[in-house]
Amino acid sequence: MKPVGPVTLAAGPVRLVPLALAHVPGLQAAAADGALWNLRFTSVPTLDETPGYVETALAAQAAGHRLPFAVLDAASGEVLGSTSYHDIVPAIDRVEIGYTWYARRVQRSAVNTTAKLLLLTHAFETLGAQVVGWRTDNFNHASQRAIERLGARRDGVIRHHALRRDGTVRDTVMYSLTAGEWPEVKAHLNWQLSRPRSSTPQ
Repeated sequence: MKPVGPVTLAAGPVRLVPLALAHVPGLQAAAADGALWNLRFTSVPTLDETPGYVETALAAQAAGHRLPFAVLDAASGEVLGSTSYHDIVPAIDRVEIGYTWYARRVQRSAVNTTAKLLLLTHAFETLGAQVVGWRTDNFNHASQRAIERLGARRDGVIRHHALRRDGTVRDTVMYSLTAGEWPEVKAHLNWQLSRPRSSTPQ
C-alpha cells in the first residue's frame, strides 16, 4: 500500500481537505448544529474541546496512523464536519474510516455518501488498500445502518472494548469492505448519488 499522506478529494457537493487548526471555528459551528457533543456514543467535541480535538488528530497524523480531513461544502467552503482514515496498517494494506460526523442539517443528505465514495475510491484505487474497515458503538444504530448501506460487511463485535465519553465502556461493532467487493459497491454508491437528492439514502 502506498503511503497515506495529506490529499484533497472533491466531488459533487463536498471537498475533503487536510484538517488544520484553521478549521476550528468551522468545526465548532458544525458541531453546534444539533449540539452533537451530547450524543454519548460519538466523539464530537464540545466547543471548548475543539482545539484539542484537532491537535490530537494532527498528532496522530504525525505518528503515521491517522489522516484527518475537514469536510467542506464545495460551493461555499463552509465546514460541514470531519472524517479520517485511521488505524492505518501498511504491512497488511489496511485502513479504517472513522471519526466521522456532520452538522445535523446535512445528515442524511448526499454529503456522507459522496465523502465515503471519495475516501473508498482513494483507498482502493490510489493507495492500493486491500481492505477498508469501520468500527462503531454498539448503541450507535444510525452509524451501523449508514455503514451497512455503504455495502460493508459486519465482521463481529469486540465486547468491553473502549471508553465512551461518559465513562461507560462500549462494545465495538466492526465492519469491513475488501478490494474484491469494491467494484460492486462503487457502482451502487454511484447509483445512489445519481438518484434525486431527496431520496438518496445515507
